[in-house]
Amino acid sequence: MAYPQASSLCWRVFEVSQPLGYWSRMTAKPPGFFDGTEMPPAGWWEALWPDPANVLTKVGIQSNMSVMDLCSGDGWFTLQIAQIARYVVAIDIDADLLAIARHRLAESGLANCDFVAGDAYDLTRLCSDPVDFVFMANAFHGVPDPARLARSVERALSPRGRFAVVNWHPRPREETTVLGEPRGPRTELRISPEVVKAAVEPSGLALVEVLKIAPYHYAAIFGKA
Repeated sequence: MAYPQASSLCWRVFEVSQPLGYWSRMTAKPPGFFDGTEMPPAGWWEALWPDPANVLTKVGIQSNMSVMDLCSGDGWFTLQIAQIARYVVAIDIDADLLAIARHRLAESGLANCDFVAGDAYDLTRLCSDPVDFVFMANAFHGVPDPARLARSVERALSPRGRFAVVNWHPRPREETTVLGEPRGPRTELRISPEVVKAAVEPSGLALVEVLKIAPYHYAAIFGKA
């Protein structure tokens, strides 16, 4: 299954161990940066979701699936997806973060993943074959044109494919603390499942269910109508 390399429009970032000064060299926002999706400090994701595999299986990712990790950042979820699914393609705007993701998976001995720097609004150009599942965590709230993104996802999915949007609940940021500090996007960027549904369903994807992802998130699951 060949996935062509390209360059880009989608961004989500995660902290991993890097030499001093590494992240300070990555502060410039590339074109297409999704607002409110900035990098958290070290240990943040592990503290929030100590069992990421449970999140992935809860939203419906299965062993026989091909999965797209959309706005994959440095591959924190990509690694977990690759341990569950048959195949995963990680897509992000930032080639440096994808290089970290590639190294992360290689260190774990996983080879069932491709890494593509590319435009989230043109997924079929990046992925020549439809995927069974598109997973997008902590990024949909910052998409400038969510309806356009949803159309792109719909075209990238197989006939029975699913799209999972994992978002912060629209609670005040000061109420969503991780490691003792308020975390997540600004309060005004947070959106409800109803807002996600209104943005996605015109694409032809229908809301299947909304799941609680403790402690502060929900997952809106869509399927082809």
